[in-house]
Amino acid sequence: MQRKVELKTFPPKKIISLVPSITELLAHLGLENELVGITKFCVHPENIFKSKEKIGGTKNLNIQKIKQLQPDLIIGNKEENVKSQIEELEKYFPVWMSDVNTYEDALNMILEIGELTYQFNTAKELVIQIQEAFKKLERSNYDLRNKNVLYLIWYEPIMAVGKNTFIDNMLSKVQLNNAIQRDRYIELSLEELKSISENIDYILLSSEPYPFKEKHKAELEQYVSDKTKIVFVDGEVFSWYGVRMKYLPEYLMNFKV
Repeated sequence: MQRKVELKTFPPKKIISLVPSITELLAHLGLENELVGITKFCVHPENIFKSKEKIGGTKNLNIQKIKQLQPDLIIGNKEENVKSQIEELEKYFPVWMSDVNTYEDALNMILEIGELTYQFNTAKELVIQIQEAFKKLERSNYDLRNKNVLYLIWYEPIMAVGKNTFIDNMLSKVQLNNAIQRDRYIELSLEELKSISENIDYILLSSEPYPFKEKHKAELEQYVSDKTKIVFVDGEVFSWYGVRMKYLPEYLMNFKV
């Protein structure tokens, strides 16, 4: 992102996380005491969610509350957070931004946050665990492997994950073929869904950000090919860059369709 961030206190003693997956990563790195502020969406780990000051949502930050906390370091993400709010915070505090679009980006982000917080060895250990988990997956044979999939993240309107996204890269990493070849996030009409379902093995209904239920599955089944199966998947293991990445391989190896 071509930005320079200067820390006045190292290692930082007061950290604010603007991203749920990064909050979980910081907790994993042993920085529970240093975390002074998180978003209302930072639900993992539960003890952090219950005990830490909430500073708004990822795209609706409470700037005044953040100022009151006087952090040594704020950690955000290019896609998750709003540029104008980040620029406002940069006037007062060091703000380190991640830009994660691939598996490799995520591993680098983990290592860089490890350096930023003086927890590099723990971060490196996590990276090794993630790499080993994916190597194990490569040697396995699981039900979804090499299938054509459509990954849905919203219902009204129907939204699918396209290319140049972290989720798409993770799908590719675990040898799933994304049926959407257009960039970013794509809105689909029911007619389009019906048409492309002819070449889809599975439609994956993500558990987040939209809370898909059985009624949505039943409604969609009316419009897709009979040979296309619709299944629910854990959105966190596909989209949370950080600790949850090491759970995706095991999740898929145990996934039954």
